[in-house]
Amino acid sequence: MKHINHFTKYKNMTNSTPSDFRSENQSDQRKIPFSEVVITRTRNHFFGRKWKTADIQVASWFIFVHLLALFAPFAFTWEAFWIASVGCLLTGMLGITLSYHRLLSHHSLKLPKWLEYSFVYFGVLAAQGDPIFWVSNHRFHHKYVDSDNDTHSPKNGFWFSHIGWMFDSGYLVEKYQERKNVEDLKNQMFYVFIHKTYMWHLFGCGALLYACGGFSYVVWGMGVRIVWLYHITFCVNSVCHIWGNQTWNTSDLSKNNWWVGILAFGEGWHNNHHAFEYSARHGFEWWQIDVTWYIIKFLEAIGLATNIKVPTNLQKFKKSIFSSDDTFND
Repeated sequence: MKHINHFTKYKNMTNSTPSDFRSENQSDQRKIPFSEVVITRTRNHFFGRKWKTADIQVASWFIFVHLLALFAPFAFTWEAFWIASVGCLLTGMLGITLSYHRLLSHHSLKLPKWLEYSFVYFGVLAAQGDPIFWVSNHRFHHKYVDSDNDTHSPKNGFWFSHIGWMFDSGYLVEKYQERKNVEDLKNQMFYVFIHKTYMWHLFGCGALLYACGGFSYVVWGMGVRIVWLYHITFCVNSVCHIWGNQTWNTSDLSKNNWWVGILAFGEGWHNNHHAFEYSARHGFEWWQIDVTWYIIKFLEAIGLATNIKVPTNLQKFKKSIFSSDDTFND
């Protein structure tokens, strides 16, 4: 899963020359502990690099919401706790995993436009970036997974894949100066509007929470909720490309990780996802809990979700680690 642009100013740097970006450091060939993943290239995260305006803005936002979350023990009320809990389900599961990821990024299902836009707006309030930026990054990730052009491969180190890439606008512009892989979203006024007004929606959410419940609602409804969802989402990018099991021949580092699968509403069955990225279902076995898939099946049952894509048994066999590469020809 991959994906954050609070700040559309990334696009203003596309005229920068390669000399504006620091080069990647040489390979250090270190293994990430308790894994077989080798760090083959590293980048300076803090020092020895040029910090652009967008990097400072992103870092400032992250520092702000993390500091806000630290007030949680002192601002606890049960009402605020439930605001955060319900908010996680709406913005994390319906907003990010169902709409941003499975619906928009991979077209794994279809929803009526009114419901699509409603769920996507929940995703906007997750503070993980506007849909155009998020979907573009994720599609690039799948196109170049764990290669030199991946947006957030752990081959750059755990920190970089988890969060560091978001403070590195030079890396993103260096790799993807033009975002031509989201024309389907750019052609819809709703997504263009969200892209241009993104931060105002977050400010509005914070103001509404303060008006309804004061500081405790802001701490839990914004700080705790957003920070929790950030790091669960980031674990899909980092942990699920380092630790876990591989069931399918995917030629990448994607792993199925059970605890991320549970916490991330089914997104942790990441090797399943990379094997069949078009699939609306990520947890293929009965014991692979995939809450987002259960919601999709409910929406199908009431006639709201259609064109739901899942792999066939033949497609699964062709990707199985037990089948030889030359058993079938595509």
